[in-house]
Amino acid sequence: MAEDPWHEIVDALYAVTLGDFTPERDRRAKELKGQDAGLAARVKTLKKPSTAAWVVNLLVRRETEQVDQVLELGASLRAAAEDLDAEQLRALTKQRRQLTAAVTTQARGLARGEGIKVSASVADQIEGTLHAAMLSEQASEAIRTGALVRAIEPSEVGGLGDDADLADAVAHADLLGTQPTPTEAPEPTRPNLRVVPDDGAARRAAEEELEAAQEVLEQAAEEADDAEEAVSGLRARSLQLEQELEELRRRMADLDTELESVVDRLEESEAMLEEATAARADAQAAVAAAEAELARLTDS
Repeated sequence: MAEDPWHEIVDALYAVTLGDFTPERDRRAKELKGQDAGLAARVKTLKKPSTAAWVVNLLVRRETEQVDQVLELGASLRAAAEDLDAEQLRALTKQRRQLTAAVTTQARGLARGEGIKVSASVADQIEGTLHAAMLSEQASEAIRTGALVRAIEPSEVGGLGDDADLADAVAHADLLGTQPTPTEAPEPTRPNLRVVPDDGAARRAAEEELEAAQEVLEQAAEEADDAEEAVSGLRARSLQLEQELEELRRRMADLDTELESVVDRLEESEAMLEEATAARADAQAAVAAAEAELARLTDS
């Protein structure tokens, strides 16, 4: 970002850990109050990012090349759409799905390293934001700022090349067109090692193995929680569909009964019509005979 107090503060704030954002923002605003009241007020209005937005901001800072790859593929997609190149568009769309899924997985790993659990729904928002950035130049600029405050839905930007006003998706509209300072993952703290006789080495090795296994278990538990959430949703939908199906079956049975009744009444009506038609023909014949007899008697 440009080297001015406002952009430097925004850049630094949206690089902090999610839980530290609000206290750090308030601290900076308080610190600036006696120096520049206007700047302090602007800082105080900065919104805390959603979890999905924070993860995307982290991704932009830590994996700049990966994000550039995503956005470059998006530019190629938009160009293919403008050129009406259907074959290239199909190929690029397949690449887009693979790339956004891979980068979302990478983003979840980065967040986990910062102590932030990314649920399945948040992961969907992250992938949706990357997808939106590939569809829209405006969305692409928004995520490049590294100062997103909310996720961006692909539906917000319409079709390929159809841009929308996404100024509210970033901390401030004047950040569009800027990029954050790249950061590196902090080096893990390593203990000072020294060789000493130690009869408990085997025990410590076992403890380390246990700690590693617990980490694997924790990750597996998180994935199981996500899967359980998805299964619960599908079960609820399944029950709803079963109820709807049962209602349709009852309705079909009622319609079958009604149809049988109508068919019976139709048959009865047709029989009555046939009898009435025959009776009318007999009556017409009798009238004709009577008229003929009357005419004969009159003539005689």
